[in-house]
Amino acid sequence: MPSITELYVALVERIATRLGRPRVRALHLPPPAAMKEAEFCALELEDGSVGFSYVLLGATEPLLRARLDSGAFAGTAAAELARGYAGHDPAARALGFAAINALSQQLFARARWTPSSAGDSLGDIAPQSGEHIGMIGFFPPLIPQVNQAGARLTVLELRPELARDYAKFRVTLDPNELASCEKVVSTCTVMLNDTLDAVLAACRNARHFAIVGPTAGCVPDPLFSRGVDSIGGRRVVDLEKFRDAFREGKKWGSYAEKYVIARRDYPGVDALLDRIG
Repeated sequence: MPSITELYVALVERIATRLGRPRVRALHLPPPAAMKEAEFCALELEDGSVGFSYVLLGATEPLLRARLDSGAFAGTAAAELARGYAGHDPAARALGFAAINALSQQLFARARWTPSSAGDSLGDIAPQSGEHIGMIGFFPPLIPQVNQAGARLTVLELRPELARDYAKFRVTLDPNELASCEKVVSTCTVMLNDTLDAVLAACRNARHFAIVGPTAGCVPDPLFSRGVDSIGGRRVVDLEKFRDAFREGKKWGSYAEKYVIARRDYPGVDALLDRIG
């Protein structure tokens, strides 16, 4: 079975060709002092499409910043950068994923297809009272939404210092503890640390698996083929204000719209490609 990275690199090559081989305008990073909270880079294409990627894995951020200082990205074909997602260099992988997301956003726009707006960041899992919800990655802003629904929450983490029982949820290092979850929401980091297939296997009994976060901006076809049910991402709706806020390390959420793509509502990448004039 091809890896998820191989699937995406092959698919985005098709997308880029149909879009006319879009090029990069700029790579944006918040100031170094803001990185602990900002966590992302933003790749902007020449048409204004923006794709995000997580940069706080290992040495990704300093490596990426060193390359940014060289000014090597403007004018580069986005598909060329996207190929780095299938490699082993952490900065190239992050940049490649940002390119995949940016090309996906351009495809949505060119096909005149807009994902459904989302009222929350839970990717359409709609937790209910009494359900056991799993969360991949400790993402505190999502926890109150699950608690308020009256659901039980188990969080899977890689960082040992976080593993313990809290007042209203449990953080564990053992993926087997997710086997009894009816629904699971995962941060998109699983797309960069090569854990996607492992966590999907651990959550095999879940009836709904969602991947969420600003970096979940890709076309979902390869994820849906693996058993993911929905993705919740963000699309930039006010580019100038977003760009200024992002580069200054300020809050930018009001310049981007949360959306959700559910398997049941998605036309498929082939249909989107067919819509491009």
